[in-house]
Amino acid sequence: MPQLSRIGLAGAGALAVCTALAATAGLWKVVTIGWVAFAAMAGAAVLGGRRSDATDVDRLVWAFGLASGAMITSAAVFLVPDAIGHHPRYGGFGIALGVLTGFGAHTIGHRATHMDFPMDHAAVELTAHSLAAGAIIGLVYGNMPDLGLLLGLAIVSHKGPAGYVAAHRLGRSGKPVSVLLLPASGVGVAAVLSALLELPTSPAVNGLVFGFAAGVFLHVAMDFLPRCELGGDVYEVASVGEDAHALLDRLRTHAVASTGLGAVVVFVAWLVVAPR
Repeated sequence: MPQLSRIGLAGAGALAVCTALAATAGLWKVVTIGWVAFAAMAGAAVLGGRRSDATDVDRLVWAFGLASGAMITSAAVFLVPDAIGHHPRYGGFGIALGVLTGFGAHTIGHRATHMDFPMDHAAVELTAHSLAAGAIIGLVYGNMPDLGLLLGLAIVSHKGPAGYVAAHRLGRSGKPVSVLLLPASGVGVAAVLSALLELPTSPAVNGLVFGFAAGVFLHVAMDFLPRCELGGDVYEVASVGEDAHALLDRLRTHAVASTGLGAVVVFVAWLVVAPR
């Protein structure tokens, strides 16, 4: 019987409570996105934890590639035009601020791994990332209720491969994979709470906020691009040996193909659901 993390179970409980709160406010899109993110990370974590010795790195590269390609395209298509539409200048500044803030938070946030936490450092980073992404998702959907689910689902699509990699590391170190229930729940919890906030009607503020959201999501998507380099996530999960260079060369082709396909999927989905 695998050990269950109390922190992880607390996160799942918080998501259930926030779901009930969202139901009373009619925030069904936010709830759907939150639970899809939860299912993606939790489900992938189960697979990653079980396959700590042998992994299918080709599938991992395709999962990362499809998710990041879809996320980049969705942020560029659904958020950037809205940000610029609210206010061309402040929208542009918001995009730049989002990209730089995402980079800064990711880089400086690494210092948290040297601090003493009651759970795995990777889970701490994933939780912080999930809460930030959820807060922005909730803010966007709470103030743009007509926005379709395609954007939100594309944004959280990377939760699956991220959970797989984290569970792979936890499984190898003998730590409970169930701690990942906390970051898996983080998107939904933060999204519901932030969706209840109303932005002022100022075009400049809206341009800045939606531009910031686009910038953050673009940074996150680019951070999850499947880079097949020595020492990276793909290399670590592949557990490659002397043939590392040849294997990574082959995986680079898969990385390019998968990111392109992720973008095409969003384009086709947009053609299907776009109003005529």
